[in-house]
Amino acid sequence: MYAIVDIETTGGYAANNDITEIAIVLHDGQSVINRFETLVRPVRTIPYYIQVLTGISNDMVAEAPSFEEVAPQIYELLQGRIFVAHNVNFDYSFLKHHFSTAGYELNCNKLCTVRLSKKVFPGLPSYSLGNLCNHFGITIYNRHRAGGDTDATVRLLEHLLQHNAEPHIQQFIKRGAKEQSLPPNLPKEQVEQLPYTPGVYYFHNQTGKVIYVGKAKNLKYRVSSHFTHNGSGKQRQDFLRNIYSISYETTSTELMAFILESVEIKRLWPEFNSSQKRFSHTYGLYMFEDSGGYIRLAIDKKKKHMQPLYTFNLLLEGHRLLNKLIEQFALCAKLCFMQTAPGPCAGTSENTCLGACEQKEPVDVYNARVHEALEWLEEHLPTFAVVDAGNERDERSCILMEKGKFYGMGYIPADVGITTREELKNYLKPYPENDYIRGLVYQYVERHPNKKISF
Repeated sequence: MYAIVDIETTGGYAANNDITEIAIVLHDGQSVINRFETLVRPVRTIPYYIQVLTGISNDMVAEAPSFEEVAPQIYELLQGRIFVAHNVNFDYSFLKHHFSTAGYELNCNKLCTVRLSKKVFPGLPSYSLGNLCNHFGITIYNRHRAGGDTDATVRLLEHLLQHNAEPHIQQFIKRGAKEQSLPPNLPKEQVEQLPYTPGVYYFHNQTGKVIYVGKAKNLKYRVSSHFTHNGSGKQRQDFLRNIYSISYETTSTELMAFILESVEIKRLWPEFNSSQKRFSHTYGLYMFEDSGGYIRLAIDKKKKHMQPLYTFNLLLEGHRLLNKLIEQFALCAKLCFMQTAPGPCAGTSENTCLGACEQKEPVDVYNARVHEALEWLEEHLPTFAVVDAGNERDERSCILMEKGKFYGMGYIPADVGITTREELKNYLKPYPENDYIRGLVYQYVERHPNKKISF
Protein backbone atom coordinates (compact mmCIF):
# COMPACT_ATOMS: atom_id res chain seq x y z
CA MET A 1 0.00 0.00 0.00
CA TYR A 2 1.34 3.39 -1.02
CA ALA A 3 0.78 6.57 0.99
CA ILE A 4 1.32 9.45 -1.45
CA VAL A 5 2.06 12.61 0.53
CA ASP A 6 2.53 16.32 -0.03
CA ILE A 7 2.86 19.06 2.56
CA GLU A 8 2.98 22.85 2.55
CA THR A 9 5.17 24.56 5.13
CA THR A 10 6.26 27.92 6.50
CA GLY A 11 9.82 27.39 5.20
CA GLY A 12 12.38 25.02 3.75
CA TYR A 13 13.58 23.02 6.76
CA ALA A 14 11.82 21.21 9.58
CA ALA A 15 13.75 22.26 12.66
CA ASN A 16 12.53 25.85 12.58
CA ASN A 17 9.37 25.68 10.44
CA ASP A 18 5.84 24.30 10.62
CA ILE A 19 3.44 22.36 8.41
CA THR A 20 0.49 24.42 7.12
CA GLU A 21 -1.25 21.79 5.00
CA ILE A 22 -1.01 18.06 4.39
CA ALA A 23 -2.65 15.70 1.92
CA ILE A 24 -2.34 11.89 1.91
CA VAL A 25 -3.72 9.50 -0.69
CA LEU A 26 -3.66 5.75 0.00
CA HIS A 27 -3.21 3.74 -3.17
CA ASP A 28 -2.94 -0.04 -3.64
CA GLY A 29 -1.11 0.17 -6.96
CA GLN A 30 -4.36 -0.12 -8.90
CA SER A 31 -6.62 2.60 -7.54
CA VAL A 32 -7.12 5.15 -4.76
CA ILE A 33 -8.33 3.56 -1.48
CA ASN A 34 -8.56 6.56 0.82
CA ARG A 35 -7.83 10.27 0.85
CA PHE A 36 -7.05 12.72 3.65
CA GLU A 37 -6.46 16.47 3.44
CA THR A 38 -6.36 19.24 6.01
CA LEU A 39 -4.95 22.66 6.73
CA VAL A 40 -2.72 22.75 9.82
CA ARG A 41 -2.38 25.67 12.21
CA PRO A 42 1.33 26.55 12.48
CA VAL A 43 3.03 27.99 15.55
CA ARG A 44 4.81 30.56 13.38
CA THR A 45 3.21 33.04 11.04
CA ILE A 46 3.39 32.22 7.33
CA PRO A 47 5.88 34.45 5.50
CA TYR A 48 4.36 36.67 2.83
CA TYR A 49 6.27 35.05 -0.06
CA ILE A 50 4.97 31.62 1.05
CA GLN A 51 1.43 32.99 1.16
CA VAL A 52 1.85 34.27 -2.41
CA LEU A 53 3.26 30.91 -3.57
CA THR A 54 0.68 28.62 -1.95
CA GLY A 55 -2.31 30.89 -1.49
CA ILE A 56 -2.47 29.82 2.18
CA SER A 57 -2.86 32.87 4.43
CA ASN A 58 -2.60 33.19 8.18
CA ASP A 59 -6.37 33.80 8.35
CA MET A 60 -7.03 30.49 6.53
CA VAL A 61 -5.16 28.45 9.14
CA ALA A 62 -6.25 30.40 12.21
CA GLU A 63 -9.03 27.89 13.06
CA ALA A 64 -7.30 24.80 11.64
CA PRO A 65 -6.18 21.98 13.97
CA SER A 66 -2.60 21.95 15.21
CA PHE A 67 -0.27 19.19 14.08
CA GLU A 68 -0.48 17.56 17.51
CA GLU A 69 -4.25 17.31 17.12
CA VAL A 70 -4.12 15.55 13.74
CA ALA A 71 -0.92 13.57 14.41
CA PRO A 72 -2.72 10.37 15.56
CA GLN A 73 -4.84 10.23 12.42
CA ILE A 74 -1.91 11.02 10.09
CA TYR A 75 0.32 8.49 11.85
CA GLU A 76 -2.34 5.80 11.40
CA LEU A 77 -2.50 6.54 7.67
CA LEU A 78 1.27 6.44 7.18
CA GLN A 79 2.54 3.71 9.46
CA GLY A 80 3.23 0.46 7.61
CA ARG A 81 2.78 2.05 4.17
CA ILE A 82 5.34 2.98 1.55
CA PHE A 83 5.80 6.73 1.98
CA VAL A 84 5.73 8.28 -1.52
CA ALA A 85 6.54 11.89 -2.40
CA HIS A 86 8.25 13.93 -5.05
CA ASN A 87 11.66 14.57 -3.43
CA VAL A 88 10.62 12.27 -0.59
CA ASN A 89 13.36 13.23 1.87
CA PHE A 90 11.96 16.75 2.24
CA ASP A 91 8.41 15.70 3.16
CA TYR A 92 9.61 12.75 5.22
CA SER A 93 12.09 14.84 7.25
CA PHE A 94 9.36 17.39 8.08
CA LEU A 95 6.86 14.78 9.20
CA LYS A 96 9.41 12.70 11.10
CA HIS A 97 10.56 15.80 13.00
CA HIS A 98 7.07 17.00 13.89
CA PHE A 99 5.91 13.49 14.77
CA SER A 100 8.87 13.25 17.14
CA THR A 101 7.85 16.46 18.95
CA ALA A 102 4.29 15.06 19.18
CA GLY A 103 5.53 11.81 20.75
CA TYR A 104 5.48 9.51 17.70
CA GLU A 105 8.29 7.71 15.88
CA LEU A 106 7.72 7.57 12.11
CA ASN A 107 9.50 4.70 10.40
CA CYS A 108 8.41 3.98 6.82
CA ASN A 109 9.95 2.70 3.63
CA LYS A 110 10.36 5.67 1.31
CA LEU A 111 9.81 5.99 -2.41
CA CYS A 112 10.94 9.12 -4.28
CA THR A 113 9.09 9.79 -7.55
CA VAL A 114 12.01 11.94 -8.72
CA ARG A 115 14.41 8.99 -8.53
CA LEU A 116 11.79 6.54 -9.78
CA SER A 117 11.09 8.74 -12.82
CA LYS A 118 14.80 8.82 -13.61
CA LYS A 119 14.86 5.01 -13.59
CA VAL A 120 11.75 4.51 -15.71
CA PHE A 121 12.29 7.46 -18.09
CA PRO A 122 16.03 8.26 -18.14
CA GLY A 123 17.36 11.25 -20.02
CA LEU A 124 14.50 13.71 -19.58
CA PRO A 125 15.58 17.39 -19.43
CA SER A 126 13.91 17.96 -16.04
CA TYR A 127 12.39 15.87 -13.27
CA SER A 128 10.51 18.57 -11.38
CA LEU A 129 6.88 17.69 -10.72
CA GLY A 130 5.61 20.46 -13.00
CA ASN A 131 7.85 19.51 -15.92
CA LEU A 132 7.16 15.79 -15.58
CA CYS A 133 3.42 16.42 -15.56
CA ASN A 134 3.72 18.64 -18.64
CA HIS A 135 5.77 15.97 -20.40
CA PHE A 136 3.25 13.19 -19.67
CA GLY A 137 0.13 15.32 -20.17
CA ILE A 138 -0.90 15.26 -16.51
CA THR A 139 -2.91 18.33 -15.52
CA ILE A 140 -2.12 19.76 -12.09
CA TYR A 141 -5.12 21.37 -10.46
CA ASN A 142 -4.51 23.70 -7.52
CA ARG A 143 -0.71 23.86 -7.96
CA HIS A 144 1.42 24.41 -4.82
CA ARG A 145 -1.37 23.23 -2.58
CA ALA A 146 -0.98 19.90 -0.79
CA GLY A 147 -4.09 18.35 -2.33
CA GLY A 148 -3.34 19.43 -5.89
CA ASP A 149 0.30 18.34 -5.81
CA THR A 150 -0.58 15.03 -4.14
CA ASP A 151 -3.18 14.24 -6.79
CA ALA A 152 -0.62 15.03 -9.51
CA THR A 153 1.94 12.76 -7.81
CA VAL A 154 -0.70 9.99 -7.67
CA ARG A 155 -1.25 10.24 -11.42
CA LEU A 156 2.50 10.35 -12.01
CA LEU A 157 2.95 7.20 -9.90
CA GLU A 158 0.17 5.44 -11.81
CA HIS A 159 1.86 6.40 -15.10
CA LEU A 160 5.17 5.02 -13.84
CA LEU A 161 3.53 1.78 -12.69
CA GLN A 162 2.04 1.37 -16.16
CA HIS A 163 5.56 1.57 -17.60
CA ASN A 164 7.14 -1.24 -15.59
CA ALA A 165 8.20 0.71 -12.50
CA GLU A 166 7.53 -2.24 -10.17
CA PRO A 167 11.00 -3.85 -10.41
CA HIS A 168 12.64 -0.51 -9.60
CA ILE A 169 10.28 0.04 -6.66
CA GLN A 170 11.14 -3.39 -5.24
CA GLN A 171 14.82 -2.54 -5.57
CA PHE A 172 14.30 0.81 -3.81
CA ILE A 173 12.43 -0.55 -0.80
CA LYS A 174 14.18 -3.87 -0.23
CA ARG A 175 15.96 -4.26 3.09
CA GLY A 176 19.33 -2.54 3.08
CA ALA A 177 18.67 -0.46 -0.02
CA LYS A 178 20.31 2.94 0.36
CA GLU A 179 19.19 4.75 -2.78
CA GLN A 180 16.12 6.37 -1.19
CA SER A 181 18.44 8.12 1.27
CA LEU A 182 20.49 9.75 -1.48
CA PRO A 183 19.91 13.39 -2.45
CA PRO A 184 17.28 13.48 -5.21
CA ASN A 185 19.66 14.89 -7.83
CA LEU A 186 22.63 12.61 -7.16
CA PRO A 187 22.98 9.59 -9.48
CA LYS A 188 23.23 6.34 -7.51
CA GLU A 189 25.91 5.11 -9.91
CA GLN A 190 28.35 7.78 -8.74
CA VAL A 191 28.12 6.49 -5.17
CA GLU A 192 28.33 2.86 -6.26
CA GLN A 193 31.51 3.52 -8.26
CA LEU A 194 33.42 5.02 -5.33
CA PRO A 195 36.47 2.95 -4.33
CA TYR A 196 37.10 1.47 -0.88
CA THR A 197 40.33 3.45 -0.48
CA PRO A 198 41.52 6.58 1.33
CA GLY A 199 41.07 9.85 -0.50
CA VAL A 200 39.30 13.18 -0.82
CA TYR A 201 35.80 13.59 -2.23
CA TYR A 202 34.06 16.64 -3.69
CA PHE A 203 30.32 17.34 -3.78
CA HIS A 204 29.29 19.55 -6.73
CA ASN A 205 26.15 21.64 -7.26
CA GLN A 206 24.09 21.90 -10.45
CA THR A 207 26.67 24.14 -12.17
CA GLY A 208 29.58 21.90 -11.18
CA LYS A 209 30.90 24.16 -8.42
CA VAL A 210 32.40 22.35 -5.42
CA ILE A 211 30.21 22.94 -2.36
CA TYR A 212 31.85 20.48 0.04
CA VAL A 213 35.22 18.76 0.39
CA GLY A 214 35.78 15.81 2.70
CA LYS A 215 38.48 13.26 3.46
CA ALA A 216 38.02 9.55 4.03
CA LYS A 217 39.85 6.46 5.16
CA ASN A 218 37.34 4.62 2.96
CA LEU A 219 35.70 6.76 0.27
CA LYS A 220 32.72 4.45 -0.33
CA TYR A 221 31.76 4.18 3.33
CA ARG A 222 32.37 7.83 4.19
CA VAL A 223 30.36 9.31 1.33
CA SER A 224 27.47 6.91 1.99
CA SER A 225 27.43 7.93 5.66
CA HIS A 226 26.51 11.50 4.66
CA PHE A 227 23.09 10.25 3.57
CA THR A 228 22.16 7.85 6.36
CA HIS A 229 19.87 10.37 8.08
CA ASN A 230 17.77 13.18 6.70
CA GLY A 231 18.27 15.80 9.40
CA SER A 232 15.80 18.59 10.02
CA GLY A 233 18.05 21.66 10.02
CA LYS A 234 18.23 24.27 7.27
CA GLN A 235 21.89 23.68 6.50
CA ARG A 236 21.36 19.93 6.25
CA GLN A 237 18.41 20.27 3.90
CA ASP A 238 20.14 22.91 1.75
CA PHE A 239 23.23 20.72 1.61
CA LEU A 240 21.37 17.64 0.36
CA ARG A 241 19.26 19.65 -2.09
CA ASN A 242 22.35 21.10 -3.78
CA ILE A 243 24.33 17.88 -4.34
CA TYR A 244 24.24 16.92 -8.02
CA SER A 245 27.49 14.99 -8.52
CA ILE A 246 30.56 13.60 -6.79
CA SER A 247 34.19 13.54 -7.84
CA TYR A 248 37.14 12.19 -5.88
CA GLU A 249 40.89 11.77 -5.72
CA THR A 250 42.36 8.67 -4.14
CA THR A 251 45.38 8.69 -1.86
CA SER A 252 47.33 5.70 -0.61
CA THR A 253 47.19 6.73 3.06
CA GLU A 254 44.75 8.44 5.36
CA LEU A 255 47.41 11.03 6.29
CA MET A 256 47.67 12.13 2.65
CA ALA A 257 43.87 12.42 2.55
CA PHE A 258 43.92 14.67 5.63
CA ILE A 259 46.57 16.89 4.03
CA LEU A 260 44.85 17.11 0.65
CA GLU A 261 41.52 17.94 2.29
CA SER A 262 43.10 20.88 4.14
CA VAL A 263 44.74 22.15 0.96
CA GLU A 264 41.52 21.87 -1.05
CA ILE A 265 39.29 23.53 1.54
CA LYS A 266 41.57 26.55 1.60
CA ARG A 267 41.84 26.56 -2.20
CA LEU A 268 38.15 26.13 -3.04
CA TRP A 269 36.48 27.63 0.07
CA PRO A 270 33.38 25.37 -0.32
CA GLU A 271 30.03 26.72 0.86
CA PHE A 272 29.17 23.84 3.19
CA ASN A 273 32.56 23.30 4.85
CA SER A 274 32.96 24.99 8.20
CA SER A 275 36.16 23.58 9.72
CA GLN A 276 39.51 24.99 8.52
CA LYS A 277 37.71 27.87 6.79
CA ARG A 278 39.34 30.80 8.42
CA PHE A 279 41.63 33.40 6.97
CA SER A 280 44.89 33.28 8.91
CA HIS A 281 47.76 35.66 8.45
CA THR A 282 51.01 33.87 7.70
CA TYR A 283 53.97 35.42 9.46
CA GLY A 284 57.62 35.25 8.62
CA LEU A 285 60.98 35.65 10.34
CA TYR A 286 62.88 38.34 8.39
CA MET A 287 66.47 39.58 8.54
CA PHE A 288 67.77 42.99 7.47
CA GLU A 289 70.66 45.32 8.23
CA ASP A 290 69.89 48.66 9.86
CA SER A 291 71.66 51.99 9.20
CA GLY A 292 74.23 51.21 11.88
CA GLY A 293 75.19 47.93 10.23
CA TYR A 294 73.56 45.72 12.88
CA ILE A 295 71.65 42.68 11.60
CA ARG A 296 68.10 42.78 12.89
CA LEU A 297 65.58 39.96 13.14
CA ALA A 298 61.86 40.63 13.04
CA ILE A 299 58.57 38.74 12.97
CA ASP A 300 56.13 40.32 10.52
CA LYS A 301 53.26 39.44 8.24
CA LYS A 302 54.47 37.58 5.22
CA LYS A 303 55.66 39.99 2.54
CA LYS A 304 54.89 39.36 -1.11
CA HIS A 305 58.34 40.34 -2.42
CA MET A 306 60.51 39.26 0.54
CA GLN A 307 61.67 35.72 1.32
CA PRO A 308 61.34 34.87 5.01
CA LEU A 309 63.86 32.71 6.83
CA TYR A 310 60.96 30.76 8.33
CA THR A 311 57.17 31.06 8.33
CA PHE A 312 54.50 30.76 11.00
CA ASN A 313 50.73 30.64 10.89
CA LEU A 314 50.45 32.14 14.37
CA LEU A 315 52.21 35.28 15.59
CA LEU A 316 52.67 33.63 18.98
CA GLU A 317 54.56 30.78 17.32
CA GLY A 318 57.00 33.28 15.77
CA HIS A 319 57.50 35.21 19.00
CA ARG A 320 58.18 31.96 20.87
CA LEU A 321 60.94 30.99 18.44
CA LEU A 322 62.51 34.46 18.36
CA ASN A 323 62.56 34.68 22.15
CA LYS A 324 64.36 31.34 22.22
CA LEU A 325 67.05 32.69 19.86
CA ILE A 326 67.38 35.86 21.92
CA GLU A 327 67.92 33.91 25.11
CA GLN A 328 70.18 31.22 23.70
CA PHE A 329 72.49 33.52 21.73
CA ALA A 330 72.34 36.72 23.81
CA LEU A 331 70.70 38.70 21.04
CA CYS A 332 69.32 42.15 21.67
CA ALA A 333 65.56 42.06 22.34
CA LYS A 334 65.24 45.66 21.14
CA LEU A 335 67.06 44.99 17.87
CA CYS A 336 64.72 42.00 17.42
CA PHE A 337 61.66 44.21 18.09
CA MET A 338 60.67 42.11 21.10
CA GLN A 339 61.15 45.01 23.53
CA THR A 340 59.59 48.40 22.87
CA ALA A 341 60.10 50.04 26.25
CA PRO A 342 62.61 52.94 26.30
CA GLY A 343 66.01 52.50 27.84
CA PRO A 344 68.61 49.75 27.52
CA CYS A 345 67.76 46.18 26.60
CA ALA A 346 66.47 44.22 29.60
CA GLY A 347 68.13 40.99 28.53
CA THR A 348 67.18 37.63 29.97
CA SER A 349 67.92 35.51 32.99
CA GLU A 350 70.36 33.32 31.02
CA ASN A 351 72.14 35.88 28.88
CA THR A 352 72.08 39.64 28.72
CA CYS A 353 72.36 41.95 25.76
CA LEU A 354 75.92 43.21 25.50
CA GLY A 355 74.93 46.70 24.42
CA ALA A 356 74.19 46.38 20.72
CA CYS A 357 71.00 48.43 21.11
CA GLU A 358 73.16 51.32 22.42
CA GLN A 359 75.90 50.63 19.86
CA LYS A 360 78.32 49.66 22.65
CA GLU A 361 78.97 46.22 21.21
CA PRO A 362 80.97 46.12 17.95
CA VAL A 363 78.83 45.43 14.89
CA ASP A 364 80.88 42.48 13.68
CA VAL A 365 80.79 40.79 17.10
CA TYR A 366 77.01 41.13 17.43
CA ASN A 367 76.37 40.12 13.82
CA ALA A 368 78.49 36.99 14.29
CA ARG A 369 76.13 35.87 17.06
CA VAL A 370 73.11 36.55 14.83
CA HIS A 371 74.64 34.35 12.12
CA GLU A 372 75.39 31.71 14.75
CA ALA A 373 71.73 31.80 15.81
CA LEU A 374 70.52 31.43 12.21
CA GLU A 375 72.91 28.55 11.58
CA TRP A 376 71.54 26.84 14.67
CA LEU A 377 68.00 27.44 13.41
CA GLU A 378 68.87 26.01 10.00
CA GLU A 379 70.41 22.95 11.60
CA HIS A 380 67.59 22.28 14.04
CA LEU A 381 64.59 22.82 11.76
CA PRO A 382 63.88 19.24 10.76
CA THR A 383 64.00 17.97 7.19
CA PHE A 384 62.58 14.50 6.77
CA ALA A 385 60.32 12.35 4.62
CA VAL A 386 57.42 10.13 5.64
CA VAL A 387 57.53 7.05 3.41
CA ASP A 388 54.58 4.66 3.34
CA ALA A 389 52.70 2.29 1.04
CA GLY A 390 51.74 3.51 -2.42
CA ASN A 391 48.64 2.96 -4.53
CA GLU A 392 50.48 0.20 -6.42
CA ARG A 393 52.96 -2.44 -5.35
CA ASP A 394 55.77 -0.88 -7.34
CA GLU A 395 55.56 2.55 -5.69
CA ARG A 396 55.78 4.23 -2.29
CA SER A 397 53.99 7.31 -1.03
CA CYS A 398 56.11 10.13 0.29
CA ILE A 399 55.49 13.33 2.27
CA LEU A 400 58.39 15.78 2.56
CA MET A 401 59.00 18.20 5.42
CA GLU A 402 61.76 20.69 4.61
CA LYS A 403 63.31 22.84 7.33
CA GLY A 404 60.27 22.40 9.53
CA LYS A 405 57.73 23.16 6.78
CA PHE A 406 55.52 20.93 4.68
CA TYR A 407 56.91 20.89 1.13
CA GLY A 408 54.62 18.49 -0.70
CA MET A 409 53.80 14.85 -1.37
CA GLY A 410 53.57 12.26 -4.10
CA TYR A 411 54.70 8.81 -5.14
CA ILE A 412 58.15 7.40 -5.86
CA PRO A 413 59.03 4.15 -7.65
CA ALA A 414 59.76 1.37 -5.18
CA ASP A 415 63.06 0.52 -6.88
CA VAL A 416 64.45 4.08 -6.77
CA GLY A 417 66.92 4.87 -4.00
CA ILE A 418 66.59 8.42 -2.73
CA THR A 419 69.67 9.87 -1.03
CA THR A 420 68.93 13.62 -1.07
CA ARG A 421 65.82 15.72 -0.72
CA GLU A 422 66.53 17.42 -4.04
CA GLU A 423 66.26 14.03 -5.79
CA LEU A 424 63.05 13.37 -3.91
CA LYS A 425 61.46 16.62 -5.07
CA ASN A 426 61.53 15.37 -8.66
CA TYR A 427 58.71 12.97 -7.74
CA LEU A 428 56.66 15.21 -5.45
CA LYS A 429 54.04 17.86 -6.01
CA PRO A 430 54.51 21.03 -3.91
CA TYR A 431 51.48 22.19 -1.90
CA PRO A 432 50.69 25.22 0.25
CA GLU A 433 51.35 24.52 3.89
CA ASN A 434 49.78 25.58 7.17
CA ASP A 435 50.12 24.85 10.86
CA TYR A 436 47.32 22.24 10.71
CA ILE A 437 49.23 20.19 8.12
CA ARG A 438 52.51 20.53 10.04
CA GLY A 439 50.76 19.31 13.16
CA LEU A 440 49.32 16.31 11.33
CA VAL A 441 52.72 15.22 10.04
CA TYR A 442 54.57 15.74 13.34
CA GLN A 443 51.91 13.79 15.25
CA TYR A 444 52.06 10.99 12.70
CA VAL A 445 55.84 10.53 12.90
CA GLU A 446 55.64 10.50 16.70
CA ARG A 447 53.29 7.51 16.43
CA HIS A 448 55.17 5.90 13.50
CA PRO A 449 58.89 6.76 13.83
CA ASN A 450 59.82 3.80 11.61
CA LYS A 451 58.25 5.60 8.61
CA LYS A 452 60.42 8.71 9.04
CA ILE A 453 63.57 9.18 6.93
CA SER A 454 65.75 12.13 7.98
CA PHE A 455 68.03 14.05 5.61
